Amino acid sequence: MPADEFSLIARYFSAFGAGPAVALGVGDDCAILALEPGERLATSVDTVVAGVHFLEDSLPEDVGYRAVAAAASDLAAMGARPLGMTLALTLRDADELWLHSFSQGVGAAAADLALPLVGGDTTRGPLTITVQVFGAVPVDRALLRAGAQPGDGVYVSGTLGDAAGGLAVLEGRYRPDPAAAEYLEQRFFRPTPQLALGVALLGVGPGSPGAEVTRASAAIDVSDGLLADAGHIAAASGVRIQLDAARLPLSPALAAHPDRDQALRWALAGGDDYELCFCLPSAASAPAGCTRVGEVVAGEGVSCPGFGDLTAGYNHFS
Repeated sequence: MPADEFSLIARYFSAFGAGPAVALGVGDDCAILALEPGERLATSVDTVVAGVHFLEDSLPEDVGYRAVAAAASDLAAMGARPLGMTLALTLRDADELWLHSFSQGVGAAAADLALPLVGGDTTRGPLTITVQVFGAVPVDRALLRAGAQPGDGVYVSGTLGDAAGGLAVLEGRYRPDPAAAEYLEQRFFRPTPQLALGVALLGVGPGSPGAEVTRASAAIDVSDGLLADAGHIAAASGVRIQLDAARLPLSPALAAHPDRDQALRWALAGGDDYELCFCLPSAASAPAGCTRVGEVVAGEGVSCPGFGDLTAGYNHFS
């Protein structure tokens, strides 16, 4: 007898639903999540489609992990404490080998990000994965795109351009040494949402490692590329952001690219890094693992001298 959607959910996904904020998880018509006093709910949803957001021959466990991590990055950008997620999965057929592997990636991300799976849906059609995430933010303390002021510094976490370099490796457009290739591919498939940094940037608790962090005036996650996402902060804040390509943090794997301009282009416009871009008052120090890459000035838009020809991020309908 062919598997139905309920047996597939029970078999592959019901084990990932435990968490401190889960009052009621998979099994009823709704999940129930608990908020602490003085908190509000933050929620976001991301959809990925085979052949658009990931290669058709990608390993299912990588697809599952990446879908969850990409969605969770929106929580980091708001400074939200993760509570849980739901998963809507559209499948061409009930391929249980694929489902087993995919569920392992989802489960690994749920564990790594403290983001229990509390519900979802399964349907038939072109392979599509939708993850909705839920988090908690202190009342009136969420990080927003609006709020950057002239004189603020612009910072990013981690390194940029690795995911774009990894995609180039997967598509055969870039052939670095095996160690660099593996690193870049993993940065594409297994991004690390900066959840702890996002909470620290609220300015209400200890940063990493252990130092107080000044509240960010604005923040966003780097999903469409630094130029595009910094541009969203500029538009929401009514300011201009000037980036300095010489300051962009590159990993050793990407910095080894023989064409430095290409590496910088990936860092500026490649997207899918899921690091944070944020603004801090001029006198503030960068949190550990973060780099100042520009400044906020009066005006509008975003610029990076020497790279004015770059398009500002991915557009589904371009």
